[in-house]
Amino acid sequence: MQTIIKSKGTFLFIVLAGFFTTNAIVAEFIGGKIFSLEETLGFSSLNLKLFGQGGLGFNLTAGVLLWPVVFVMTDIINEYYGQRAVKFLSYLTVGLIIYAFIMVYAAINVAPNSWWNQESGLLDANPANHLNNMDLAYRKVMGQGLWIIFGSVIAFLVGQIADVIIFHKIKSITGEDKIWLRATGSTLISQFIDSYVVLIIAFWIGADWDIVRVLAIGTVNYIYKFAMAFLLTPVIYWIHNLIENYLGHDLASEMKNQAMA
Repeated sequence: MQTIIKSKGTFLFIVLAGFFTTNAIVAEFIGGKIFSLEETLGFSSLNLKLFGQGGLGFNLTAGVLLWPVVFVMTDIINEYYGQRAVKFLSYLTVGLIIYAFIMVYAAINVAPNSWWNQESGLLDANPANHLNNMDLAYRKVMGQGLWIIFGSVIAFLVGQIADVIIFHKIKSITGEDKIWLRATGSTLISQFIDSYVVLIIAFWIGADWDIVRVLAIGTVNYIYKFAMAFLLTPVIYWIHNLIENYLGHDLASEMKNQAMA
């Protein structure tokens, strides 16, 4: 353990990897909630019209609160540890997400205790929070559809691989300069793929939605992710500076050279 802590490169990788996988898994589980971005910010729905589909607003899954963080972590890990590290973490994260959902489905299908299921007042003294069927509520909140899980996992993996490749292509051209270009550029393209792949698999293939409706909702989602990619650019520079100060110039340069190799 002392050896790991003393090795700045190893210790940093463990911290970044832990944050990366945790954010990805949490994003999957909170993604079952749909929220209105406009109402959250205190505005009326924009009522957009795209591809002939009206009444569209920024109604997003709660998972989008964390996915931008995942892609920022992807670019930071890519910068210092290279393509193999990001691919390894992406495959590992997919495996952990699948494992987590298997455990959740196992928990959903165990027989509920009678008093827990029918007398939620024992868990919350506030009558306004009482539920007639706690087990049903648990199933509804935790039990996402298999097509949604499959779509989100495939979209995440494809988006990550695209991000890695594009990031290194841009860096091979620009060198150490223009961190914003390789980070934001790779994120914009990978998020574009992610926005449509998950909806096409989950709802066009899995739920027989009209493809125009899927494309319209995907476009609204991508507009949000597009904006977030630019808003988070200063955060990338901030994290980059923190890491440079922690590693020191010589070690940071060595790690970045190895990452490009």
